[in-house]
Amino acid sequence: MNLQDWLGREETVSDVVTATPFAALAATLDWPPAPGGRPAAGAPLPYLWHWLYFLPLHQQSEIGDDGHARRGGFLPPVPLPRRMWAGSQFEFHEPLLVGDTLSRTSTIAGVKEKTGRTGHLVFVKVRHEIRRNGAAEVALTEHHDIVYRAAAIADDAPSPPVAAPAGSAWQRTIAPDDVLLFRYSALTFNGHRIHYDRRYVTQVEGYPGLIVHGPLIATLLMDLLRREMPAAQVLRFEFKALRPTYDTHPFSVHGEPAADGKSVRLWGRDHEGWLTMDAMATLA
Repeated sequence: MNLQDWLGREETVSDVVTATPFAALAATLDWPPAPGGRPAAGAPLPYLWHWLYFLPLHQQSEIGDDGHARRGGFLPPVPLPRRMWAGSQFEFHEPLLVGDTLSRTSTIAGVKEKTGRTGHLVFVKVRHEIRRNGAAEVALTEHHDIVYRAAAIADDAPSPPVAAPAGSAWQRTIAPDDVLLFRYSALTFNGHRIHYDRRYVTQVEGYPGLIVHGPLIATLLMDLLRREMPAAQVLRFEFKALRPTYDTHPFSVHGEPAADGKSVRLWGRDHEGWLTMDAMATLA
């Protein structure tokens, strides 16, 4: 099997920006409800909330032991058991609005195999282009980085941690309890068992607790920016996941605007002070 054969593979799916997922995530993140309980048609979708749409609707019979769909299909069939969201890069060209009909064209943009400190790794980069209401112009471009790793072994040494910045202009503490992780998994139709099945994540994959979704932490970073700078127009955003965050302790999200007001550094910090996610938002 040559994984490079998947380069350039495309698929296009469509969806409609409906109000209920918007309202459900707003409730999950503790935003006040909109009048009537649902956002009105034409309300702009907050940054990264497009992840509520284009959900992976695999048949139950296609689901593998880890809760993901079995390997193959659009993504290359990488024969490594552990799959993680390593990071993403975004360009926001125009807002997505409640009521929009969207199409998303996804392309396998890169497949790289490496041997790292913990063994064989495969990195897959997927480019997504989202268009609104039949337009030719792209409204949102996203590059999604996925890393596949071998199963954990007893003498695996964790990557050396990086200390998070000592201070920040903005900070919010998050308690990642089972209900928060379940609700986000449900909203994104994410069956990956590392986020809700404690027996599986600790006994099979060898982690110390449930893993907080990388996209949830990225969403919380952008949510912090929205709370502190509600009128900000974000042109670009990128994040890199550096260290898993577990449900065993609270964690915090932080922000520090640049002096020129044109960018904001955002990051996640665990209870020990280690940097878990590093991100940058570029503003108009």
